[in-house]
Amino acid sequence: MGAFEGFPADGPRFYAELEENNTRDWWIEHKDVYERAVHEPMLALLDAMSEEFGPGKAFRPNRDVRFSPDKSPYKTHQGGFVAAAEGIGYYLHLDASGLMVGGGFHAHTPETVARFRRAVNAEGPGAELERVVGDVQGAGFTIGGERLKTVPREFPKDHPRAELLKHKSLTAGITFGQPDWLDEPAAEDRIRERWRQLRPLVEWLAEHVA
Repeated sequence: MGAFEGFPADGPRFYAELEENNTRDWWIEHKDVYERAVHEPMLALLDAMSEEFGPGKAFRPNRDVRFSPDKSPYKTHQGGFVAAAEGIGYYLHLDASGLMVGGGFHAHTPETVARFRRAVNAEGPGAELERVVGDVQGAGFTIGGERLKTVPREFPKDHPRAELLKHKSLTAGITFGQPDWLDEPAAEDRIRERWRQLRPLVEWLAEHVA
């Protein structure tokens, strides 16, 4: 596999056009652009990051349309993920608007939500997570994830970490768009720096939620 040289500008353009032409015929006609400007750079980046963060995977471009009213066959973004534990790890994706980098845990089960809330409720781990989330926000990330509107009924409404207890999943992301460095090798260093900033959050989740 070749070295990561950045994400070419053809990548976001490919997805902008795909949003208007999401058909199998169009995809086949433009698949070479996808491979050159999206898929191969993503694989090269994940390979470059693997020594520090672990092996990653690039998600398939095909959508699962079995239970969706939207039968468009292809995703309008390319995601990459490095797992630190089941469902927990580092993420990035490229779409028509450009690059997004993030991490955390998105998929959840009743058991993982229960483990997460027990840890948030506990004084030591909960205070640590509160500090970590504050640091991540201070670095420019937006905290996201699926949330309840109110504090779960098993916890007091005035709990000191009430906002964290509302979460059923917890993510942090930052959207870069298409900066000047996106199509350069320096993009690797920028993404690596951001994943390092997310490491305390990912490690906390891997320890307390997985």
